[in-house]
Amino acid sequence: MKRAPRLPPDVVPLFGDAFVRSCSLYEEYVFRLTLDVFRRAGLEAVCARPVTTDEAIAKAGLHAHVARVPLDWILRGLAARGVLHTSGDGAALRYRLPGDLPELDAASVRAAQAAHDPSSLPSYAIAALAAEHYPEVLRGETAGESVLFGPDRIGAWFDYFSNDNTLYAISNAIGAIACDAAFPEAGGAVLELGGGLGSGAEALLSRLRAKGRAACVSSYRFSEISLPFLRRAQKSLTTGFPETAFAFARLDMNKPFEEAGVQPGAYALVHGVNTLHVASDLAFTLGEVRTALAPGGALVISECVRPFPGQPVYVEFVFNLIEAFREPVLDAGWRPNGGFLTPEQWTAALLANGFRDVRIVPDIAANRDDYPSFVVAAVSALKA
Repeated sequence: MKRAPRLPPDVVPLFGDAFVRSCSLYEEYVFRLTLDVFRRAGLEAVCARPVTTDEAIAKAGLHAHVARVPLDWILRGLAARGVLHTSGDGAALRYRLPGDLPELDAASVRAAQAAHDPSSLPSYAIAALAAEHYPEVLRGETAGESVLFGPDRIGAWFDYFSNDNTLYAISNAIGAIACDAAFPEAGGAVLELGGGLGSGAEALLSRLRAKGRAACVSSYRFSEISLPFLRRAQKSLTTGFPETAFAFARLDMNKPFEEAGVQPGAYALVHGVNTLHVASDLAFTLGEVRTALAPGGALVISECVRPFPGQPVYVEFVFNLIEAFREPVLDAGWRPNGGFLTPEQWTAALLANGFRDVRIVPDIAANRDDYPSFVVAAVSALKA
């Protein structure tokens, strides 16, 4: 793969052959889990004849509201891999299983990943957890949130949202590069949204420290809605970066930021890693971000970006079980679906909500015809 000519110099080292191999293995693992979910949800018999997504939901006895988005993703994904055949289009698009469902073992892919690079295995653990309970969530027997975020599952997320997890750390690394570029030379205050366990802050502050810019951060307000995550992040960040003036607070990005102590016009940089795509009302949240920024301040978000409209992205296999992910307030112009957005949709969303000079690095729109599985990028924009 000729990656170097297509990527900015700072980004090229992140996408070596070992990382690309891990991505390919994980995508195959999710595909095989999807086949297993399809079988266990009773969809083999249902799709013996052409059916729409809604018809499949009814025939399989799935919950009409909960199952629509994840099942549509499953059907489109299996059709893209040639497992299902399609006919019709739009709302009348039908799916048919032309023969026997492939028998493919997901465990062998996990074993290949363990031999290649075991640091990525936390992502496999989360995908396996989702797959185990997928049919019961589709039937409405349990909620995806309780399956994924129950008290006994928190440890798995500690491992997942970590810079030691190669498949997740890439988002933090690209976000840190983009934040470094956007952060004013004179420095200023930083606000992080949805900071999770602090791995994004760790990546950013480590980069600034390595470049001799740590003192440019006059203050760092770390926000997160989950108290266990917030407390864990506070402990690790204050220990790892004693030179940084931190403030830690709960913040719900679906509510006015001032309720969480965020002062208007106070921040040179607002950033978040894999956060804004779950905003309930993206226009509202972008408005709050704009209010928090100083004149000319920058927003930088590291996101999984959908290369083409309607294209299933393998990371969605897990997060389609979460209501906030799949059911935000929609906007026909730039928020037509839950989950991830295309480059054009992110650009339109930011321009429509008070930002300018939108940049996406790497340039997914320029690369997607050759690399349709390339989905991670940083989106930056300035307050208009």
